[in-house]
Amino acid sequence: MSNILNVVLVVLAVNLATFAAFWRDKHLARAGARRIPEKTLLWLAFAGGSLGALSAQHLFRHKTRKEPFRSRLYAIVVLHAVAIAALAVWLIAPQWASGLFDALSRPAVS
Repeated sequence: MSNILNVVLVVLAVNLATFAAFWRDKHLARAGARRIPEKTLLWLAFAGGSLGALSAQHLFRHKTRKEPFRSRLYAIVVLHAVAIAALAVWLIAPQWASGLFDALSRPAVS
């Protein structure tokens, strides 16, 4: 059980750090100061902070129209959602998930 708690705490910390980075970048933008690179913000989101990034983006109205940043962030969010759904299926119904993965790995019949 402590392993699950550790994972939850790490994910929470990454999301809080990502949220703070978006807040800081918005603050720097308003001040006209040097900004946090978009690549850094996207890597934080990819590292597990996608919910923090998305919530900060909407709360602070920061980078909501900036392309391709917005599309890349949404792609990361979708990737994380699919990964979480796959993990949930694997944890809840491992036999069903195993059968699905076996079926997907078989060569197609022509």
